[in-house]
Parts: sequence; structure tokens; C-alpha cells
Amino acid sequence: MNTMEYVYSALLLHSAKKEINEANVNAVLKGAGIPADAGRVKALVAALEGADIGAAIKNATAAPVAMAAPAGAAAPAAKAEEKPEEKGVSEEEAAAGLGALFG
Repeated sequence: MNTMEYVYSALLLHSAKKEINEANVNAVLKGAGIPADAGRVKALVAALEGADIGAAIKNATAAPVAMAAPAGAAAPAAKAEEKPEEKGVSEEEAAAGLGALFG
């Protein structure tokens, strides 16, 4: 059984402004056709007791955005450093290469 289903049930209840308790988590899981494990439900409710889910969501969604900007800005500089120098081909080398194609 996937633990994420239990977390999603808590997020859904939070979004609907419903209390996150065993009865409500069980109802969400039942409505989704997921058999509830009483021990997992009890552990989830206990773990979330007193937690500020709204703040946790806000912090979780803000962190990747803040970290993505510097990484994106550094990418072009890294690309430029990795670009090998282009080696020029003399006209004689080019002519010799064409001559090899046509025998």
C-alpha cells in the first residue's frame, strides 16, 4: 500500500477546510476505493496533530522556485566554458577531403 494516498487524503481534507481526524481520513480513502489501514491512519493523524499544513505547503512550493533561478542563470556560463574551440580547416585540407570523396 502506498503511503502517499494517506498524505493526499490529509491534503484534500486540509484543502476542503475539514478536520484531519481518523474518521475523515477513512472516509476519503473509502471514497477513493482504497482500503484503509487503521494503524497508518492513526499514525498520520497523530503526526499531523498541531502541524501548520498551510505553512508547510507554502514553504515547499516556494523553495524550488527560489533555487531554480540561480541554477538557470549559471547554466549558460557553464555551457560556454564547455564549448570546444573550433578548429579552422585550410582550403588545401578541404580540397583534399573533397578529392577523397570523388576518388
